[in-house]
Amino acid sequence: MTARVPAGHVTPVLLLTDRRQARRPLLEVVLAAAVTTVLREKDVPRSGRLRLAAALRGRGVDVIVAGPDPLEGTAVHLSTRDHLRPPGVRLAGRSCHDEAEIDRSVDADYVTVSPVFPTVSKPGYGPPLGVAGLARLVARAAPLPVYALGGVDTPARAAACRAAGARGVAVMGAVMRSPDPADLVGQLLDAVTR
Repeated sequence: MTARVPAGHVTPVLLLTDRRQARRPLLEVVLAAAVTTVLREKDVPRSGRLRLAAALRGRGVDVIVAGPDPLEGTAVHLSTRDHLRPPGVRLAGRSCHDEAEIDRSVDADYVTVSPVFPTVSKPGYGPPLGVAGLARLVARAAPLPVYALGGVDTPARAAACRAAGARGVAVMGAVMRSPDPADLVGQLLDAVTR
């Protein structure tokens, strides 16, 4: 069961969903990971996303919804092109890739910064920032918590992100494709909390 996360905080490993990459049914993968989860699945009609969000919340998962519609919850993850923080939302994250996007994230409680490393999930999505680029954006975002995203698929990479100042890591494909999501997430958690 996922630990409850107070408003303004997320677990040190943040899971982003992608059912197309999931090796097992999405609900199983998310429950096995047992961390704060960003529900993406933007191509699913609202009614289906609402049912999925309710199912996850009903099983104790802290759900952050990608996009401005919190699906009857209180947490959203937005791009820097999305609207301002919706009314009634207690936790808002933003996806950032450079200094300008960090600077536009004044209403966020945390940001993800990507891509840190080359990634299988989104190949060709900008040149990887590397650890030095991540450290630069972490400094720019301070005191806003930063979660490193993109190719963070090993404990060594997670530890390097933590050493660069990231509060934690955000992972999608590696966990979705893993034969043992709980083990992989446990290794990543150990790497960022040591």
